[in-house]
Amino acid sequence: MVLGTIADKLGLEVKTSGGLTAEVTGAYVSDLLSDVIGNSEKGNIWITLQVHPNIIAVATLKELAGIILVNSRQPEEETLKKAEEEQIPLMTTELPTFQVAGRLYKLIGEC
Repeated sequence: MVLGTIADKLGLEVKTSGGLTAEVTGAYVSDLLSDVIGNSEKGNIWITLQVHPNIIAVATLKELAGIILVNSRQPEEETLKKAEEEQIPLMTTELPTFQVAGRLYKLIGEC
């Protein structure tokens, strides 16, 4: 499924432009950067509560489809800037991690 469709169906607020045409291969849920580096896969959507600029570096390194920030977390200004530069879609939601992951699973299932 295309990232833009997922953003629409989950009611996510898109914070950065570009990249919403990426095909999503699955999702990865973690707040530990080293865990995401070690275990996420290219094309995954990363669900996290981290808001600092290092999340963009990890998403770029792992070629992730995008990042969803949960629990009404808002990205730092530097994070937004880096996301725009790297063309990493950054989205937010007021929903908790469990609900986002569950709804995302219903949409895309096991990729």
